[in-house]
Amino acid sequence: MLKYLIVPVTPFQQNCSIVWCSETLRAAVIDPGGDLDRLLQEVRRLGVTLEQIWLTHAHIDHAGGVAELSQQLGLPIVGPHVADKFWIDSLAQQGKMFGLPHAEGFSPTRWLADGDTVSVGNCTLNVRHCPGHTPGHVVFHSSEIHRAFVGDVLFAGSIGRTDLPQGDHATLISSIKQRLWPMGDDTVFIPGHGPEGSFGRERQTNPYVGDS
Repeated sequence: MLKYLIVPVTPFQQNCSIVWCSETLRAAVIDPGGDLDRLLQEVRRLGVTLEQIWLTHAHIDHAGGVAELSQQLGLPIVGPHVADKFWIDSLAQQGKMFGLPHAEGFSPTRWLADGDTVSVGNCTLNVRHCPGHTPGHVVFHSSEIHRAFVGDVLFAGSIGRTDLPQGDHATLISSIKQRLWPMGDDTVFIPGHGPEGSFGRERQTNPYVGDS
């Protein structure tokens, strides 16, 4: 079964997630934006073997530690969608803009597309391309445990910002309604910032994408 631990990183308190297969103890890390020492301390504490880096999108609070972690441990980088390449190429510039530590660009081992899958140990997650916050944003969905790692697409009571380069509000709304809601109201989502929520609750109460 898939297990996960949320570790907030960087001054942006970005929800980095360590996900692992409880049978094999093989693990991946989703969006290691920074604070790598702390992340690796948690990996050791959990007793899991980190084998992959998965990326929802390439804003620096999600991707700032990717190159260093990949180089340090020889880990493959999986994701995001190729439409976020320009964000990866601008990581050093993003760091200067936000006063964060220098971040290297990188080339993902594998770009992801809508309908792909990713696996860790015996656990497989589905990939949905959910543009709008960034053009190459992807979401990782585990139907086994009814969880979705949604990055900055959706938040409890809110949605991702769309005022950054190549963000688009209408596209984001469409991504949420057409790609996330079909996962089911009982699906719990892990956003890039803030508390977890459920799709059912957001459909009832979210002022941007609620059914009413």
